[in-house]
Amino acid sequence: MTLDSRAFRNALGCFATGVTVVTTVTERGDPAGVTINSFSSVSLDPPLVLFCLGRLSQLYQPFIGSRVFAINVLAADQCALSVRFAAQDRRERWRGIAYHQSDSGCPLLDGCLAHLDCTTEAVHEGGDHIILVGRVRHLDWNGSGKPLLFYRGRYAALGQPVTPSAPGRDTAEPLVAE
Repeated sequence: MTLDSRAFRNALGCFATGVTVVTTVTERGDPAGVTINSFSSVSLDPPLVLFCLGRLSQLYQPFIGSRVFAINVLAADQCALSVRFAAQDRRERWRGIAYHQSDSGCPLLDGCLAHLDCTTEAVHEGGDHIILVGRVRHLDWNGSGKPLLFYRGRYAALGQPVTPSAPGRDTAEPLVAE
């Protein structure tokens, strides 16, 4: 069965994702970063995360060559950063951007909900993308604020929280699958 690529993208767009800017440093020590919404946790022990990067990305080689990267989880008011780091001209992305460096030297964008500083644990083939798995070495997070989301090809923000309930449960704590 052959899938129409537009239909595939439309179906995937039904899954709301957070928006991140993944950063690294080039061999010359220059900052590099790209907007990514294909980010996920992998493991709690050891602490592993992953993101996917297109093979045709201008930043393919810097991420493969670096062996370190940082995940910057964007807040709802950082839509302009997402758009900027998705743009083609990668040198213009950094003009006037407030950031500081992680212990590994990766740029950490100011104002984000969370930062995860990682070393590359593995790189896997994934069709027209690669899957980079990172071991989280350091992290920080903001206890307040809302995330920037991407849903059906558009930016979005959280609405009203939903509290799950289950028959026979006396608590409103979230249900967690083991």
